[in-house]
Order: sequence, then structure tokens, then C-alpha cells
Amino acid sequence: MKKLINDPESVVAESLAGLGAAHPDLLRVFEDPRYVLRADAPRPGKVALVSGGGSGHEPMHTGFVGLGMLDAACPGEVFTSPTPDQVLAATKAANGGAGVVHIVKNYTGDVMNFEMAADLVAEDGISVNQILIDDDVAVEDSLYTAGRRGVGATVLVEKLCGAAAEAGAPLAEVVSLGKRVNEASASMGVALSSCTVPAAAKPTFELADDEMELGIGIHGEPGRERVSLRPAREVVDMLVQPVLDDLALGRGDSVIVFVNGMGATPLSELYLVFNDLRARLGTEGIAISRCLVGPYMTALEMAGCSITLLRSDDQLVSLWDAPVRTAGLRWGA
Repeated sequence: MKKLINDPESVVAESLAGLGAAHPDLLRVFEDPRYVLRADAPRPGKVALVSGGGSGHEPMHTGFVGLGMLDAACPGEVFTSPTPDQVLAATKAANGGAGVVHIVKNYTGDVMNFEMAADLVAEDGISVNQILIDDDVAVEDSLYTAGRRGVGATVLVEKLCGAAAEAGAPLAEVVSLGKRVNEASASMGVALSSCTVPAAAKPTFELADDEMELGIGIHGEPGRERVSLRPAREVVDMLVQPVLDDLALGRGDSVIVFVNGMGATPLSELYLVFNDLRARLGTEGIAISRCLVGPYMTALEMAGCSITLLRSDDQLVSLWDAPVRTAGLRWGA
């Protein structure tokens, strides 16, 4: 294992300390319990957005704390759910009196711990609603889920709901928007290599030099099948067809496209994938209204990518264009 770390047991704490030191204008990092809070939180009268999950997927979620996205994020240990006390503390700290939205990826530990925290915080009179993300079309159940996994749509929900909350939308409207975005999104990924969890010190799985795993999960969970390596154009077709089928997209539709890197894939390859995807959508008569290309939901140093499509409309495009200023994503601000 070759990693720029000091001690496998302190990776998350030291990384978060660096995040806080690099972006004191955007966020504050708290320990015991551990969470990241927007620098100007709580914002009175604003619906607060709180998300979180295992570390190792940066910049999600801690890198998305700031104007136009999250008010707080709860980072667990690498690929490990945050604890209920983390979520409880973050929810209380972010609450500005207008209610709190928990954005939760559909992984059993995340769902259970966020629900426990929501029950506890309700005793303090704080209104909490949950948006559950389950956009991965690769498998119906996995090692860590009952139902579909939450993957790339998480970034889209955090951006779009963050914009709505920033504009003053009430709690019910933000929750309804998030659920609509999740239902209108679908994703599928591919891995060209494994990743290595620092505490494990060995690859999560093995892939031969001429193999790739279709439908891989963001923690290295198995996908649909292991196949021989193909040119990018063919890989794009294998990823996007299940997404198109799931959303029943066709001629005349428009989409927001998210081509995500898993951590070790260079931007040159991600843009190549986007170009092939653009061509494929063009043959289907599907227009791209907006796009995001880059490593925004990673799996440590895994090589590979995922494709997320969101059926778009004028409201979603307007919210997408709204200013965002976080460590991991920023425009218009």
C-alpha cells in the first residue's frame, strides 16, 4: 500500500483538519462528535441541509458544505457510516428554525443512524425530513443495502435542494424537490481497478489487467458482471443504456449529465467519456441542458467512472445555475 498518510487510524481526522485549515471562510470542523458546519451556520429562517456517510468519497460530503449546498456534513471513518451522535450534533448546529433535511444515501448503516438521530432531535422540537437517494440501476440489492444504492444523484440533490433552500424555499418544498430529483435520476458505474482502504492495507477486490467490473458500488461492492476491457465508446453504451431504460428517456427529452470520476481516472479520460456520451445521447434525440464532469463522488483511488442522468426542466436548470460556493464545487459566487 502506497498512500500519503501518517497513520491509518488518523487519516480522517488529519484530512478534516486540513480541510478546515484550507477553507476557514467556508466551513468549521468539529470533533467529538465529528462534523463539518457551514461557517455562517445556523442561518435563521433557512431550511438546513445535512448529509453524510463514510469518508473516502471526497469531495462528497464535507467538500459540499457552504453557500448553495449543505449546511453540515457528518463524515464517518473510511467507508463507515457516521454515528447517530454525529448526525444529532450536526443537525442541532445547522438548525436555523425552519426545519432540517437529511439527505441520506441508501446504505443500511446510513439510513439507520440518520433515522435514530432524527428521532432524538425531534424530542427537541426540531422538524426533520429525510430524502433517501437510491439512483443506482446496477443492482436491486447489494452487500450494504436493501434496494438500490445511492450514488451520483446525491451530488445533484445536494446542489439543487441547496439552491432552493438558499432562495428561501420552505421545508416541504425542499423535500418534495429532492424526492423528485431522486426519482428522475439514474446512475451506473464501472471500475477498472480496486481501491485500498487504509486500515485494510490491501485492495478490496482483484481485477485482471484485461477486466473491468460493470455496475460497481462506491465501496467496491460487486456490480452486474465482470467483462473484458473495451474502448470507452462501448463502455459508455454499456453504462448509459440501463440508465435510459430506467428513466424511459427518449427523443425530445433533456437531461443534466454528471460524469463522475472514481478517484484515479484523469480528467482527460472523463471528458473523453463525456464526449462519447454526448454523441450517444444525440443519436437518441436527447438534449444536454447542463453537465458536470469530474471526481465529485470518489471511491478512494479506484479507477473508473459513473454516469448519472437527471431528466431536467426549466426549474431544475435554474436551480443548477444558482450560485454555489463550497470547497468542492463553486460557480456564480
